[in-house]
Amino acid sequence: HMVEIGEKSETARYARARAVVSLAPTTLEELKANRLAKGDALAVVRITAIQAAKATSNTIPLCHPIRLTSVDVDVLLHDEPARVEILATVHVLDRTGPEMEAMAAATSGALALYDMCKSIDRAMTIHSVVLLEKSGGKSGHWHRDDA
Repeated sequence: HMVEIGEKSETARYARARAVVSLAPTTLEELKANRLAKGDALAVVRITAIQAAKATSNTIPLCHPIRLTSVDVDVLLHDEPARVEILATVHVLDRTGPEMEAMAAATSGALALYDMCKSIDRAMTIHSVVLLEKSGGKSGHWHRDDA
């Protein structure tokens, strides 16, 4: 069943999540040079992540639909070891927090990156999907210490 949230107050809340994609150094170079056959992967990752945050309650059955006020997506490219971090920050004004929306955004962004690069690197690995931080509501602020 969906948890009852009708008695909770609407407050400003946010959550930040991360997904990491490990890939071959040559794939990272193609990504940096924007030479992928499917086009601009970084733009696709960002748009996919935003769309995923907006659609979370449609894909996770017991999530409440919530009022997103912003979704920010950062895509960080790292050389050693070759990897891409997708960071999603979601802000809402609602009765429940956007942790699931942030994690859905980061995960879907990682899947989009895999799709954009799979023709040259099927060995990519999506890992380290974690909630980094959340704030708002009765439980207040929480931050992952090991991130």
